[in-house]
Amino acid sequence: MALWTMILRKMASNKWLQLNLWFGLTICVALFSSMPLYSEAILQRTLQKELQRLQSESFVYPGYVRAATTISSSKSAEDTAEAIARADRYMEGLPARAGLEQMSAYRQRATPKMKVYGADASEAEKQAQKTSGAFKSLSDMESRVKLIEGRMPADRTDGVFEALVTQRFLFAAKRGLGEELVAEYPEQEKVLFRVVPVGIIETDPEADPYLPFLTTESTDGFLVPFQQFEREFVQGGKARVSELEWRVALNYSGLKLENMEAFTKASTELRRYFRGRLGADEVNVPALQTIASYEGKREKLDLMMLSLYSPVMMMLAFYLYMAANLIIERQKTEIAVLRSRGASRLQIMTAYTFESLLLGGAALAAGPFLGVAITRVLGASSGFLEFVQRSALEVALSGIAYKIAAIAVGAAIILILIPAFAATRTSIVARKQATARLAGMSFWHKTGADIALIALSLYLLHNFNKRQEDLKRLAIDSDALQIDPMLFLLPALFALGCGLLALRVYPWLIKLVFRAGQRWWPPSMYGTLVQVSRSSGQYLTIKVFLIMTVATGIFSASSARTINDNLESKIRYNVGADMALTTRWKSDAPVTIMAGGAPQQLQGDSGSSTATTARRVQYTEPPFAPFQELEGVAAASKVFKKEDARFSAPGSGQAGRTTLMGIHTQDFGNTVWMKDSLLEHPINSYLNLIAPDPRAVLISRSIAEEAKLKPGDPLRISWDGVDQTTFTVYGIIDYWPSWNPLPDGPVQEDGKVVAPRLVVGHLATIQNRLAVEPYEVWLKLEDGVSSSDIYSQLSERKVAVSGLKDAQQALSQSRNDPFRMAINGVMTLGFVISMVICFFGFLLFWVLTLSGRTLQYGVLRAMGLPFPQLFGMLAAEQLLTSGAAVLMGVLIGNLVSERFVPLFEMSFATTEQVPPFEVVYRASDYIQLYGIVGSTLGLGLLLLGYRLSRIRIASALKLGEE
Repeated sequence: MALWTMILRKMASNKWLQLNLWFGLTICVALFSSMPLYSEAILQRTLQKELQRLQSESFVYPGYVRAATTISSSKSAEDTAEAIARADRYMEGLPARAGLEQMSAYRQRATPKMKVYGADASEAEKQAQKTSGAFKSLSDMESRVKLIEGRMPADRTDGVFEALVTQRFLFAAKRGLGEELVAEYPEQEKVLFRVVPVGIIETDPEADPYLPFLTTESTDGFLVPFQQFEREFVQGGKARVSELEWRVALNYSGLKLENMEAFTKASTELRRYFRGRLGADEVNVPALQTIASYEGKREKLDLMMLSLYSPVMMMLAFYLYMAANLIIERQKTEIAVLRSRGASRLQIMTAYTFESLLLGGAALAAGPFLGVAITRVLGASSGFLEFVQRSALEVALSGIAYKIAAIAVGAAIILILIPAFAATRTSIVARKQATARLAGMSFWHKTGADIALIALSLYLLHNFNKRQEDLKRLAIDSDALQIDPMLFLLPALFALGCGLLALRVYPWLIKLVFRAGQRWWPPSMYGTLVQVSRSSGQYLTIKVFLIMTVATGIFSASSARTINDNLESKIRYNVGADMALTTRWKSDAPVTIMAGGAPQQLQGDSGSSTATTARRVQYTEPPFAPFQELEGVAAASKVFKKEDARFSAPGSGQAGRTTLMGIHTQDFGNTVWMKDSLLEHPINSYLNLIAPDPRAVLISRSIAEEAKLKPGDPLRISWDGVDQTTFTVYGIIDYWPSWNPLPDGPVQEDGKVVAPRLVVGHLATIQNRLAVEPYEVWLKLEDGVSSSDIYSQLSERKVAVSGLKDAQQALSQSRNDPFRMAINGVMTLGFVISMVICFFGFLLFWVLTLSGRTLQYGVLRAMGLPFPQLFGMLAAEQLLTSGAAVLMGVLIGNLVSERFVPLFEMSFATTEQVPPFEVVYRASDYIQLYGIVGSTLGLGLLLLGYRLSRIRIASALKLGEE
């Protein structure tokens, strides 16, 4: 009890310090618990969006499950009835096994098809009648079909079947409603069924939004009451039941990551159950393929999350260690006194362990809930420090989150106890000796940790760059190699190494400044320089902390901006404009038909056969004005592409295949999207260069190097069925909108990597001298205009669109990609946490420092030093320590970003990364960073000044006497 009393009293006397330590532990717990929460939440959101996209694109409800089977004719009626009953019970238990709510379900049965004719038909009519149909049943038939004429059938027991039929079937039977028909059972002689059609049905789309019964899938046959079908055919065996079908709609919105395994297992068991049990089986679960793809995504996302969190984890660990070390440093004298009075190291460590466990328990109680709040905020992140009004992430605390949080608390407690354990080895005599001496070189500098960290980081960086060069040279996709998560730790290790190296040199710089002006420095500045130069070890912790904080913030900002910019640039470059679409052109191309089971072609007016003569198709160009007149379209351009054109260089004799692009220079320049940094000159300069000459072309560098071409040389272009035309080379380009200059495979011709080729010329010249063929229409939209507005206008004008590339839609899908959401969310979180703990760490250090130097400041005031000069000393000291550390952090952060942000290129397919991966900086990020850090230092300085102003000279001197 005495131990607990001592612990609580000690915590109460240092409540402000304990609060800072608890804050760091809580942030640590929140951060670690948010990792699985955020990973599962964004995967859950992406899974739902993918399933919704499956519904919109395939018009299939994502929770749709269909099981169908035939029944072997060798089975007896008793065995069939028992097997059907077991299958019904099995399908009823499917929702429970899948862990999802059933939204709708129905069953279908069918007999073999039978010959159908009128009851009053003559023998000649019976022979001529070719109509056939089966008896069918549908559970809940009355509520699933739309009766357009007649009435619902009754369940009769006199041997006559009343049935619903489709209009098409009734017309084929050549009878009307109420007229009796006969169905002749083909598997037994002289078995005839009397059927009376009493109603005509069609599909009722409003009957069931999940599982509409489509009469178009089953137009031939009699739909009889379900109970009558069961009694007469399933139980009675009057005709063999040949086909069975079950359809179930499960609530896919309830599909969570934790029950995905149950859904997959249920689907697998469903296939296994029906495989060969009754006959040929067919099981269709459209969502299964989408769900299966997420197993791999989950593992990759967990790996990426751990990699992205690593720098923030390291910084939090450093903060906890710094806070614990500052607290223990203040209590070292107390620990030494306890040791001198007989307390064992075990007793002292027990007290600190209980104290840490109390703080850890409090952090574990509050941290996971803070992690949930962090996860929800990150769910609204659409970019770095950019938030949108999207639906909130579904976040719920799970066992894995608490497990990871408990591990984090345990590791943090061990980290906190390290300074306390080291302090218990010091006696009261050694403590007094240490306080009387100047601090020597730190452990990090003695062991050369700074040099080792920089060397290790640069070595691994060199290996990475070498591997990237090999990937580009061989045109191998980066996904073919496994990403080492340690690569993402390199920025933090390199920043720490550079920070320690800068702090190794910084004291010498301060001494140089001191000696250079020691004759002119005022007393306040003189004392500050002496204090900073002689006690550099005292400030090492806070300076390393600030360097790591600022460098991590800059790295997070640069990484997120770079990844977002490169992803969006890739999408815009591949499309070329806001929208690129193709329309249907009229032509005299032969129409393919099926005749006798083999495809044949109907020729045009010429009547020639394509088997003997290759005739070029003649196209009629549709009007282009409707695209220019669309509301919201700022510019439109015709872009002709011929992928299999051929070129030949008369001078060198080189020839080969190339992509030919035809444009109108002015329209193209007004419409296209292009980065200026990709070409030696702005793209409009190249367009202006070729505009005056209709025969002028631009060629890719691959053609120029292969054919030894230069501006002014002739170049011949043609393709199949078109004669060659000579053009003149005006310029050489490396990139062009929508054209990928990187090889799409490792080997293409003669064992060598062949780069793609491109020729850009005037569309009018190509159409006049080569041929008129279909082209794309590129559109640039006005600000605020969505692509859906263009879709609706095209639909109203009945423009037949055969192909479409939409940059806006692709960008929206990219922003919802789980990996990009993780990057933006974690980078934003890292930046915010860096700034928050920077503020608290700064205040913690300087308040403790100010408290420890109360006597010094009191003596200076007693000697007559005015308060403004004393405050100036404090400001100068902060400027030379914290200010210098922030400046070092900015420089190191820029260096780290320049060297290590390209690591994220490994997340992109090497053969598809066009434009090239480029590190992006944004001034707004630096303004935010400088504003937050400046506000932190300014506010901290004001608080310290306030505490300094409240120091009483008499109290300080009395403290010194004690």
